[in-house]
Amino acid sequence: MDKLKKVLREKCKGINCIYISSYVPRKCGIATYTSDLTRAIDLINPYCESKIIPLIRPEDKIDYPPEVKFKINQYKIDSYIKAADYINKSKADIVVLEHEFGLYGGRFGEYIIKLIELIKKPLIITAHTIPYSSNEGYGLVLKDVIKFADKVIVMMPESLQKLVKKYNYPKENIEIIPHGVPDIPLEPNAKYKKKKGLESRIILGNINLLSVVKGLEYTIEALKEIKEHFHNVLYLIIGQTHPVVLQTEGEKYRHFLREKIRQYNLQENVRFINRYMSLQELVVWLKIIDIYITPYLDPQQPASGALAYAIGAGKICISTPYLYAKEVLAEGRGIIVPFRNSQAIADAVIDICENPQKKLKIEMKTYKFGRLMTWYNVAMQHLQLFNEVLDRHENMRSVRVI
Repeated sequence: MDKLKKVLREKCKGINCIYISSYVPRKCGIATYTSDLTRAIDLINPYCESKIIPLIRPEDKIDYPPEVKFKINQYKIDSYIKAADYINKSKADIVVLEHEFGLYGGRFGEYIIKLIELIKKPLIITAHTIPYSSNEGYGLVLKDVIKFADKVIVMMPESLQKLVKKYNYPKENIEIIPHGVPDIPLEPNAKYKKKKGLESRIILGNINLLSVVKGLEYTIEALKEIKEHFHNVLYLIIGQTHPVVLQTEGEKYRHFLREKIRQYNLQENVRFINRYMSLQELVVWLKIIDIYITPYLDPQQPASGALAYAIGAGKICISTPYLYAKEVLAEGRGIIVPFRNSQAIADAVIDICENPQKKLKIEMKTYKFGRLMTWYNVAMQHLQLFNEVLDRHENMRSVRVI
């Protein structure tokens, strides 16, 4: 790895990269992902310079950091055209588009097509969500988007197979790079619990931007039975309501969860921590949690930064079988339970708590797998891909000159 790093430092000298994405401090999973990725790349290779073009909404009042050089108004097609002109006139060697539905304006996010069809730079697209059908709505837009890519990044093999089989996209143009995670040391959580006054509690938890698709009510329902076995159980629901949900529905979902808690008399067994977490805070809470649970409801969910981070921290994870969870928790790295099944969640938690050796065995397997997903390794894979794409373009230019 050190030898590869040295080679990359030499080859990447002078690379300038522009990322089109949402970006911190916007409260958005893709914004956090892009921030973590670019920070890791720039740390590995100081010759790389990452610049950001974020999607902005007029209603947001956000002060962006210096690496943000241009902004796209999500709702105005002219803004996308101006962004393409800015990119073409810039010194960027390569452009990375973080593609997720909901970020881009137009019907089914079609405005982004106008931008990328005008770009005259090598383009890499990370497909964060791949709709099941390629023949309608969002799927049709994604099919048009990836036509312009030199390479498409997906985060797991099943996503690659979907692009090949359902989108007729060339396999050789797809690269699998996992969702990155912080490099968190594996250590006992007693001292972290003590700092929060939780040393006597069994901690279940999840860290999310709240929305109804998270299915957290099924964990709350499971607590009714878990509490009968372990009176000291505490379920932490960590994170704000998703900003888009907050605008359209307010705190309706959180109120629904609170009513469930009251109905089941679980006020002493559930705690909301209603704020957006910095990376440092997130890591502390991950260390505190004993069992991480993602009872998500969408079978097609292709990635989860929250679950990825829990794996990186070596947590034993219980999850419903959405696409990403099935992939990363395979081969005994976690416990899969059926959708909308609180009894299965309760049975899994009770079994884990009653079998500490089983818990430890799974945690060690999970943590070992998580080492492959650290931001360092993910950044290295991105740098390798950058060089592959740039070398191909250089060879094509050489052929044209000859």
